[in-house]
Amino acid sequence: MFPINLDLTRLSVALVGNGQATLNRLRQFDGDGAKYVTVYSEDPIPELAEQAGDRLQRYLPNSADVNAASIMFIIDLDLKKAAELASIAKAVGTIANVEDVKQYCDFSSPARIQRGDLMITVSTNGHSPRLAGRIRRALEKWLVPSWEQRLHELSKQREKWKADGADMQTLLRKTDEYIDQRRWLP
Repeated sequence: MFPINLDLTRLSVALVGNGQATLNRLRQFDGDGAKYVTVYSEDPIPELAEQAGDRLQRYLPNSADVNAASIMFIIDLDLKKAAELASIAKAVGTIANVEDVKQYCDFSSPARIQRGDLMITVSTNGHSPRLAGRIRRALEKWLVPSWEQRLHELSKQREKWKADGADMQTLLRKTDEYIDQRRWLP
């Protein structure tokens, strides 16, 4: 697996599912500022229908729908339907994730901790999502909310150093010194 962070303000997302897990993912997308999400659900729970609003299509996507998406998340569907959708995605070149069914996944979604633009992710390559979640919870205790401000402060300082003509080696050295002087890391 190769880790990347996707900008969901620029990519079209197909979200397929009916239940609470689908709703949770949609809320995550909405919280991340995803702009182009279409929810496909044959039988959505009421909360999912409400959250999706006019983005809801009350059917499973066909090949044209899948082809129109950059990325597809398939959640809480029976295995036969999920496998069919994953096959369609492969045929049209859309990357897909069938939650918790590794053999149908082109990618996995890591557990994550986020403080503003600072994001740390944990992945077990699909072998144990529970372990990744537990590690995430442990890291959350360490990654206190003030890290968001620390990143902002460091970013402003880095821009000043760059404006003063610092080269890459100088930026690295100055960044390490800045972090060490403030004892942000052990």
